[in-house]
Amino acid sequence: QVQLVESGGGLVQAGGSLRLSCQASGSISILNAMGWYRQAPGKQRELVARARTDGTTDYAGSVKGRFTVSLGNAKNTVYLQMNSLKPEDTAVYFCNCQLVRYSTYYAYWGRGTQVTVSS
Repeated sequence: QVQLVESGGGLVQAGGSLRLSCQASGSISILNAMGWYRQAPGKQRELVARARTDGTTDYAGSVKGRFTVSLGNAKNTVYLQMNSLKPEDTAVYFCNCQLVRYSTYYAYWGRGTQVTVSS
């Protein structure tokens, strides 16, 4: 199976920056995409940003222009550069890895890292 290790969460003031990192290990030869989701108290988990091995990316509308997602050269690491952070960005951020085999998709999740933005 696949294991995901996250790092980079913490406490920052509004307007500050953080960079999250996540590295995948295990059976990752069929990795298709890696990205970040977040879940705030009382809200559903939502996609923040995702990067695919074909070079395309997706962003939630609320973070476009502020966050940047990228894959490492080995395609088993994903980064999320978060700038101009707002209190509403406060959430647990989860790393996600998507694999594909014979058109069947599989998803793996990290344990999550807390990001807290103070006003």
